[in-house]
Amino acid sequence: MRDHPPLERVLGSVLGEQAEILGERVFLDFKGEREISYKDLNAHSNRFANALLDCGVQKGTKVAVMLPNCPEYLYSWFGLAKIGAVMVPVNTAQKGELLHHILHTSDAETIIIDSAFLERVRQIGSQLPKVKQIYVSGETATLRREETPVIDFANASCASPPRREIKHSDPLTILFTSGTTGPSKGVVMSHHYYYYAARTIGRGMSVGPDDTLYTCLPLFHVNAQVCTVLAALLFDARVAMYERFSATTFWSEIRNSGATVFLALGAMGNILYKAPAHPDDRNNKVRLAMVVPPPENLEGFENRFNLRVVYETFGLTEGIVAPPAIAEPRRPGCCGRPAEGAEVRIVDEDDQMLSPDQIGEIVIRPDAPYTMMSGYYHMPEETLEAFRNLWFHTGDLGYLDRDGYLYFVGRKKEAIRRRGENISAFEVERIVNQHPSVLESAAIAMPSELGEDEVKIVVVLKEGEQLNPEELVKFCEERMAYFMVPRFIEFCEALPKTPTQRVEKYKLQSQGNTEATWDREKAGYQLLKG
Repeated sequence: MRDHPPLERVLGSVLGEQAEILGERVFLDFKGEREISYKDLNAHSNRFANALLDCGVQKGTKVAVMLPNCPEYLYSWFGLAKIGAVMVPVNTAQKGELLHHILHTSDAETIIIDSAFLERVRQIGSQLPKVKQIYVSGETATLRREETPVIDFANASCASPPRREIKHSDPLTILFTSGTTGPSKGVVMSHHYYYYAARTIGRGMSVGPDDTLYTCLPLFHVNAQVCTVLAALLFDARVAMYERFSATTFWSEIRNSGATVFLALGAMGNILYKAPAHPDDRNNKVRLAMVVPPPENLEGFENRFNLRVVYETFGLTEGIVAPPAIAEPRRPGCCGRPAEGAEVRIVDEDDQMLSPDQIGEIVIRPDAPYTMMSGYYHMPEETLEAFRNLWFHTGDLGYLDRDGYLYFVGRKKEAIRRRGENISAFEVERIVNQHPSVLESAAIAMPSELGEDEVKIVVVLKEGEQLNPEELVKFCEERMAYFMVPRFIEFCEALPKTPTQRVEKYKLQSQGNTEATWDREKAGYQLLKG
């Protein structure tokens, strides 16, 4: 791998350079069905770039991409990077008001979308006056006049690199992360930040030319983009990509792809460990797995599957705090040392630095330009608040020990994390409060049997109104991504509040689930994931 100087960290150019060096070497193995070389990935990305230019997409144009894991996602991403357009990845579970928020707030003028999700955009199309073009992948038999098949891009004749002046500091992506006390925020990330993050993570996992990095995590998340695709690109490795996580097929995909490294988020580690034992459990080539959070029985997981787990890491979309590292001896609960190029502190409510082993908010600042996000899109006040006193405030609680190792303790912010997805309590509440029978509500995190959180909503009904839990779940299901839909519902007369009328959520969390709590899973209610 060539370590590019900062001013040359432009992703489209890096791909072109790697294609010249590695040529026909396989870069992507998609589901064991399609193999795409470095050279082909570059050529297809050039075709997409030139086709988009011909359609009027220019440097700085915001382009929403709502595709499942597929090669076309990579062609779109790198194609946009080559012309300086800005990709807006969209979670494929989004719908309704929250989908509108992302598309509208990002100033998206163009959408690249799979036909399976097209109707969701059509339903809000009248509220998206900025959208000029929609390009559709998949079934295209019933397209409207303003909708064009993506296949036209793949068949474009010009595979030469487009001539566009792009700087390392130019925005590459606006990725929406869950809001806490407000709507989801668009995190603006530069070419340089993506390069820096992928290089840091790839080095931490010692990725090299002999590695195959497996992912079944969605490409609309920074994890699959940076930790797998870009880490493989920078370190001459290979990607084995699948569409989604399935405990029943996971290890056969690992074995069939020859994966040597994989990344797992949320409850994946515990789900895999709690699955029935299989004679082939140790039959794989995996040398390293990054599992965040780590499985409850870490050593048991490693012994059963014959691999090493990296669990020392901590980061968020906005910046890397502690990169993956293999350390001996292991320190239970440790996230590792602060990343190279990043300074980490623990501070109190007044931003005063705390001593070792004292718990406070984790704050970070870089010592080099463009190694963190560039800000929140169209949210200058929120950006300034996050970077107050010249430190980025993560909203997470932790401490540094006397040797400089970081430990994560919990969340200060009101985010809920379920199955690898960050969920905004604010946005869950906003949807629930739209129900005509609801006066107000509070969304909180409840512990899950598999680790991480489950969503609970505590609801106060309007006077004289009645509502059963199934009706409320159905209402939510039609208006929010399936992973946001509350599992637990409890109706109460009033929410506990401070004198200034702020809901005291800690009281709701401390009482946990009660006899009055309705559990969607115990009730046998099956969510639709479409």
